[in-house]
Amino acid sequence: MIFLQKVLAFVFCLGSLVVLHELGHYLVARWCGVKVLRFSVGMGPVVWSRRFGKDQTEWAISALPLGGYVKMLDAREGELAGLPESDLRREFTRQNVWKRIAIVAAGPIANFLVAIALYAGLFMHGVEEPTSKISVKAESQAWQAGLRSGDYVVSINEQPVHVWSELRWQLVQAAIDKQSVRVALERAGQGHVNLTLAASALQGLNLEGDVPGQLGLDVARPLPVVLRVLPGGPAERAGLQAGDLLTAVDGVAVDNSPAFIEKISAAPGKPVLLAMQRHGQPLTVSVVPAAVEAKTAQGTVTVGKINAEIANRPDMIKVPSSPPAAVAKAVARVWETCTMTLKMIGKMVTGEVSLKNVTGPITIADYAGQTAQMGLEYYLSFVAFISISLGVMNLLPIPVLDGGHLLYYSLEVLTGRSVPERVGDIAQRLGMGLLLSLMLLAVFNDVARLL
Repeated sequence: MIFLQKVLAFVFCLGSLVVLHELGHYLVARWCGVKVLRFSVGMGPVVWSRRFGKDQTEWAISALPLGGYVKMLDAREGELAGLPESDLRREFTRQNVWKRIAIVAAGPIANFLVAIALYAGLFMHGVEEPTSKISVKAESQAWQAGLRSGDYVVSINEQPVHVWSELRWQLVQAAIDKQSVRVALERAGQGHVNLTLAASALQGLNLEGDVPGQLGLDVARPLPVVLRVLPGGPAERAGLQAGDLLTAVDGVAVDNSPAFIEKISAAPGKPVLLAMQRHGQPLTVSVVPAAVEAKTAQGTVTVGKINAEIANRPDMIKVPSSPPAAVAKAVARVWETCTMTLKMIGKMVTGEVSLKNVTGPITIADYAGQTAQMGLEYYLSFVAFISISLGVMNLLPIPVLDGGHLLYYSLEVLTGRSVPERVGDIAQRLGMGLLLSLMLLAVFNDVARLL
């Protein structure tokens, strides 16, 4: 069931974005007066089609469900024999270079507009997210910089921060740029505090992983309060009750729920001494966590469980924006994502970032399924991110992609002459080889992550 959900989430995400990309090409081609012969959803052999409109454009569904294309009247495909002059004037290569640039650029631009629309809708609705209240691991880079658990981060590098996702985003960008991080925060009893996380602290971070976590930062979690005791488990046998505030495990203080859960997980089948507060009175009990098999990234391990529900939900906030503010934030988010993606690509080319960061359809399908399970807001945010990625990828100056064609037309603008056909053919073959190599690398990385 989960596998099917991931497949459906992936197909809807990528399929709809590809269709909207091609629709951008189609609409601008029609606006520029170019005759469109076919609009296909999917690639390969046509399995169903109907013709509509004055031009009798063929609207088709093809066998391979991913991808799509717009086929225009094009002299390079030898389809001009016997056509009337009125149709010849609408042939793609006979259009001036600015119209051809507009038609080719329309696909990626459509992807960016889709992302802006999705983000704007999410910002207007407001997405419930963890606040920017942090917990800090002792002796970590963040701790050494002066950050402490319970601090509320207000801004990073002068960029306002309200929720955890914004905090993480700014840290990732700083890590990519390898620049120091100026942190403004609010601290209980002290008010406004300004700190700096040195650029050296961001050296060598795995940008694909949890960047805040590598710096010692996490979302602030609540105190370990028992919410519910499951019947028949170690917690019930030890006498724990709902409302108990757990303060220490075997004499070691725990100030949040993850710290308590970590201590219990590390003691399967071993008696541990719990210190707690019940109705304001101190109390100590002994409990033996049950040994339970659990799957982790490192394999199956044995962990301890006491069969009690512990408060673990961080402080959440939902901040809706006005329509103008939502659109402005959406445009800014799309621009920031584009620049960050291009920086990552540049660093992969120069060897500063590992090629393991190249992801393919398996990883995208996995994330699509995960975000779909988390809720519609998270899924739409993921779709917006993939839409931006498709737009940026298609603008790369690689022959075969839209960016390659835009490169040809830009040279034509500068020189006044079109790129020679032989040069174009050679570039197309090289571009196809490069694209296939990137696809194979992406699939290899996907499989490696699974294994």
